[in-house]
Amino acid sequence: MSRTIHLALHPYGVGGPGQHGLWKDPSIAKNASIDINYYIRQAQAAEHALFDALFIVDSQFINSTYPAHYLNRLEPLTLLSAVATHTKHVGLVGTASSTYNSPFNLARRFASLDHISGGRAGWNVVTSFDTGASKNFGLEEHLDYATRYGRALEFVQVARGLWDSYEDDAFPADVERDVFLDPAKLHALDHVGEHLSVAGPLNLSRSPQGQPVIFQAGVSEEGRDLAAQVAEGIYAPGGGLQQAREYYSDIKKRTAGYGRDPEHIKIFIHGGPIVAGTEEAARRREREIFEEDDDFEGNLALLGRSFGAYDFSVHDLDAPFPDVAHLAERGGRTGAGRIIERARTENLTLRQVANSVREFRRSPFVGTPQGVADTIEEWFHAGTFDGINLAFRTEAELAAFVDGVVPILQRRGLFRTEYEADTLRGNLGLPVPANRYTRERQLVND
Repeated sequence: MSRTIHLALHPYGVGGPGQHGLWKDPSIAKNASIDINYYIRQAQAAEHALFDALFIVDSQFINSTYPAHYLNRLEPLTLLSAVATHTKHVGLVGTASSTYNSPFNLARRFASLDHISGGRAGWNVVTSFDTGASKNFGLEEHLDYATRYGRALEFVQVARGLWDSYEDDAFPADVERDVFLDPAKLHALDHVGEHLSVAGPLNLSRSPQGQPVIFQAGVSEEGRDLAAQVAEGIYAPGGGLQQAREYYSDIKKRTAGYGRDPEHIKIFIHGGPIVAGTEEAARRREREIFEEDDDFEGNLALLGRSFGAYDFSVHDLDAPFPDVAHLAERGGRTGAGRIIERARTENLTLRQVANSVREFRRSPFVGTPQGVADTIEEWFHAGTFDGINLAFRTEAELAAFVDGVVPILQRRGLFRTEYEADTLRGNLGLPVPANRYTRERQLVND
């Protein structure tokens, strides 16, 4: 079977980072981010278009400067559980922090979503770079990078152990023999590690896809290594074609280095296509969007997020960029480091750095349906992605892509014309993980 593109949908609600003006758009309901019907429509549109998944982001800290969507939005697993009852095929991927959750509770919640959806759940593992989140969980300080990523790796390993608590045939439910559970097929985890201690077992059986699919967004060295060890799907950082190709190659090599099949990790780049009848109209709309969202105060606040929601407004905007390197270590270290390095090498003021947060950069996925399809095909064959995590400002723009670009990709044999499976794993071409206890018994018997 030839390799084909995977597509996921990332709803914006009333506007995420850098989308300062989206909530003002008359086509956007002001309560979109807390309206379950908005998400159901998005998921059903994605399913109608045969997309692989709906992707929901999250964070656990805000202040008044955060993007509109962050200020007032639904908790991902609650949201996706509701969406699951209105869809049949599209995957349901929710973001949850390994820093600010307990493994037993989170494993149980994702396993429940997996059952509710019939095997369509995915977990986007994040370590949380919002330093203020610590105080929402009784901690005075946010964990440092090494600790967060060490905990994340152990957390995923524990969750996977809990998801294997029952072997697949643990419940004979044999009335004649009066046997509901075969106790030999139930296993306590009894995990004691560097960061976590969890006894188990989980009180929920495995789903039709065995376990939820693990997603991760690895940018730093620690993040890339974590992704290579445990991720089955990756949300890749932005950049041009060459950057995307280098990232793709790096992750695939790291994955192989950990003894894993590189085909069992699907890399999704971000894409915000703009489709119009002519190239000129699409480019005009791209510029209009940039101008709608161009807000200096919002850009300054967005800059602060990389440094633990730091308030840069206390500084002289026209003085050299302040020394805030110490704030980066526990926040978004990789992105913050790049900002600091650029400010230093180019001798930028704080105002210049804030303006550079949202510099106008032309997207490659803007144009006519034919042109956008051509670019997607070019990038795909260049080895930059396995899939695209698509984001559209409005439902009309989503429809323009689905009606215009998807049929072209299908005619070229680059995208499915029907779902291959009923589970997220099946549609992504990922194997069902064997239960560890069943596998161990088979090895002993062999």
